[in-house]
Amino acid sequence: MSKLALSPILPSFLARPLTWLPTILHNQTLVFALNQALKKSLQNNELHFLEKQILRINVLDAGMIYSVSLENGKFIAVNNKCLSDIQFEGTLYDFLLLVTRREDPDTLFFNRRLKLGGNTELGLELKNFLDALEPEQEFNLLFNWLNQFISHIDRFYLLKQRFFL
Repeated sequence: MSKLALSPILPSFLARPLTWLPTILHNQTLVFALNQALKKSLQNNELHFLEKQILRINVLDAGMIYSVSLENGKFIAVNNKCLSDIQFEGTLYDFLLLVTRREDPDTLFFNRRLKLGGNTELGLELKNFLDALEPEQEFNLLFNWLNQFISHIDRFYLLKQRFFL
């Protein structure tokens, strides 16, 4: 069975507590992670196209919205009420598939698993940047952990489909 045939969503008992945390905490956590993970790219000015652009990421099943921008070569948290230049929307599972490269971004977008809105030229530049990254080499431990996590989700949903549907 194809991964795309599955559409796992974060169970509500896991998602609900995430919504209790202030939005700024979510945004600050993502900003910290992006600044650490993309340190070399930021130092080499490879993300210049995002300077003063607002990127919004809506994780549907977790009920979380992240808004970030790039200023002076660093990611910063932005108020979610600000208009965004580009928006990505999908489930946590689909974002994990994208990050771990288990699915091609074009396939996820074509199958409407991930949605892109706003400035499509900016979205294409971001996609090209992400395609050029090699996270499996740079972040080997995290990359392996995320892959194992996705494998557990896949097994859980296959069992659920087999026995409960």
